[in-house]
Amino acid sequence: MAAISPLRMSRVPTRTRKHRGSGRPPAAGGDPARNAALPRQGHLPALPPRLLPQAVPKSKPRPARRRRRVKGFSEHVGYGCVLGAAACWAAAASAAKFLFHGGVTPVELVQLRLTTAAVFLGLGLGLLRRRWLRIERRDIPYFLLLGTFGMAAINIAYLYAISRLQVAAALVLEYLAPVLIALYVGVVRRERLGRRATWAIAAAFAGCFFAVGAYRIDLLGLHAAGIASGLAAACAFAWWSVYGEAGMHRYPPWTVLFYALVVAAVEWNLLHPPLHAFRHERMAELWVWVLFIAVVGAIVPFGLYFEGINRIRATRASIVSTVEPILAGLFSFLFLGERLEPLQIGGGALVIGAVILLQIRPERDERAPIRIRAAAAAAGKPPARGRP
Repeated sequence: MAAISPLRMSRVPTRTRKHRGSGRPPAAGGDPARNAALPRQGHLPALPPRLLPQAVPKSKPRPARRRRRVKGFSEHVGYGCVLGAAACWAAAASAAKFLFHGGVTPVELVQLRLTTAAVFLGLGLGLLRRRWLRIERRDIPYFLLLGTFGMAAINIAYLYAISRLQVAAALVLEYLAPVLIALYVGVVRRERLGRRATWAIAAAFAGCFFAVGAYRIDLLGLHAAGIASGLAAACAFAWWSVYGEAGMHRYPPWTVLFYALVVAAVEWNLLHPPLHAFRHERMAELWVWVLFIAVVGAIVPFGLYFEGINRIRATRASIVSTVEPILAGLFSFLFLGERLEPLQIGGGALVIGAVILLQIRPERDERAPIRIRAAAAAAGKPPARGRP
């Protein structure tokens, strides 16, 4: 076999054609960038993407609807608290009629209710939440004003109004409070209420007017002092709501309620003979109803109402509270046999529609007391009492 000379080996032609898709490198002298991207001899070709190790997928974010539901949770609790307060007030009104038939006067009933409620709430907080009884000395004037022009004034003005006017007229005047609160918030605080809240206020007041049968009242024959007292009751209720919200920037709702009850009970016992209503001999059944009104008619509803303000603020809470006369009429229809006229039923539907209008896409208000206290706690700063 003939040997191949080195000269002949050097003349072996090389392949200069580009190899596309063959996996073999091209000859020297090609595109340097392309040559660098292709695998060299002795190295494994690049794996296809489907065989490469995949990164661990991140957890999917919650859908927007779920986030919105979590944000509105506190607001829905606030609306539920105010509805519960209105139901308790309505039930207590039906129980108060039973006590009036038993010989208890309205003045005596208020003294019994405020004094008993202050004692029982103080005992409950002392056993369960003792730290809620602590207040700063500089806030004592605040609680004196809240108890005097809030809790005590509501009872005095409303009692005088119903003594001079029909109950329906007194209720309509008292439930001007949401309108007064809206005017105060818009004019003094420069806060924008929004279209839904404005329509809800109008619907709630109109519904309350028809629900209590105020369309049957002779407006020209109303007592002037009774009208003034009813308007004073509305102002007191509005003051109670707005000024109570300011105190809840620093203290829990039950702390604000307890000291307001204490101030109102002391002042009522000074205006009326001290503990005069407790000295009468009454049947055991009447004392059970007195305890019911103190707990279900004062502690629970006022606490729930403040808890609602704590979450949805005073304007919306006062609008929702207008369902009280509707529920009172319903309880009277079910348990006392009183009749409801079609206009009264229509008025109740208007109030319920106003409440539903507020709960459609509830607005998250960062100025709600519960959020202000939470922000102060997260920052490690003592919360400051808000401006009424």
